[in-house]
Amino acid sequence: MRVIICPSPDAVGYWAAEYVKQRIQSFAPTADRPFVLGLPTGSTPLLMYKTLIEFYQRGKLNFQNVITFNLDEYVGLSLDHPQSYAAFMQQHFFSHIDIPQNQIYQLDGMAIDPVVECQAYEDKIRVAGGIDLLIGGVGEDGHIAFNEPGSSLASRTRRVRLSDRTLQSNSRFFDHEIRKVPKSALTVGVGTILEAREVMILAQGEQKAMAVQQAIEGSVNHWWTVSALQLHPQSVIVCDEEATVELKVKTVRYLRGLDGGV
Repeated sequence: MRVIICPSPDAVGYWAAEYVKQRIQSFAPTADRPFVLGLPTGSTPLLMYKTLIEFYQRGKLNFQNVITFNLDEYVGLSLDHPQSYAAFMQQHFFSHIDIPQNQIYQLDGMAIDPVVECQAYEDKIRVAGGIDLLIGGVGEDGHIAFNEPGSSLASRTRRVRLSDRTLQSNSRFFDHEIRKVPKSALTVGVGTILEAREVMILAQGEQKAMAVQQAIEGSVNHWWTVSALQLHPQSVIVCDEEATVELKVKTVRYLRGLDGGV
């Protein structure tokens, strides 16, 4: 696992965007060989998306031959609901770049049969050739995508019940009223995430420090699903200074010594 410690939350977003740009450019995708991204929602990746949009507007990057898969979606929210993750992605990223709409894949929270919807999503990822770079955030309790504590590290895309802690955290997007937050979601599984060729997790703020500590210094276990990154041959955590406060001083010194830039 590679760990990048940035001086600020803004630097986390810029580093991540620069990494995505370099990965797409070095891959040199074509219509017959697209680059496949797994993408997160929430406040953590916003600066990354803003910077990627700026790269596109300045002619440094295009998304014509990029395919995207969102990591999760609330059950019971239509794709055009203002608080759906599909709407979030349109507002903050997709509507500002040149990616063809038919290359955007998102879970349908209104699916009549969630089991069928989730299996179809796994099939679509496989048909696309697998995910080249999957980007995610991490919850305060160490969950990645919506793989809450206790999720199997071999789990696949499925419907999950959201924890009270997650509902409370996400209530900020629902007028701070927890009763408005959907109680379940569709999410890619930990096993699905680990099959991506690269995984990059972003973490900002002291509230994420325990999750970062468990991911880097803790044991691999299903109570902190982010710890599964230790099993991935090409994973990176990009965090700010505050997110490292639970790490041992010698761990931070060691990681700084390994940092070789983007």
